[in-house]
Amino acid sequence: MGKCYNSTVIDAPIERVWQTIKNFHDLSWDSAVVTSTDKVGSKNSDEIGAQRVLNNAFHETLLSIDNSQFNFTYSIDDGPGPVAKDAVQNYIGKVKLLPVTDSSSTFVEWSSTFDSTDPDEVADFCNPIYAGLLASLKLHFS
Repeated sequence: MGKCYNSTVIDAPIERVWQTIKNFHDLSWDSAVVTSTDKVGSKNSDEIGAQRVLNNAFHETLLSIDNSQFNFTYSIDDGPGPVAKDAVQNYIGKVKLLPVTDSSSTFVEWSSTFDSTDPDEVADFCNPIYAGLLASLKLHFS
């Protein structure tokens, strides 16, 4: 099983960061990595099964969302290169927020697990994307 992992600390309270990142259909806080977000289907952004297409390439589905624990999971159902549906299976991404209590800031983890015949290729492809998303999120709150 392959894995990706990225994290950062954002200088904002967890509730503010969560309000921004939990909307599955809105990544307007990031224009560096995400150039387009298209809602697919009729499910709202906080409903299990909500779908989106990022950058006309990444087809994703919301699998879980937990407002009390500040996290959500999603699948990549199809995408470019190493995350195409015939190259990777069981791709589950997770975004998790934790409070940093001594500074009223937020620790954000963006991770994933997946099955692939070339897990290093998938990780080399996805880790820079997650790092870019986290950098944009951090910049959004600066």
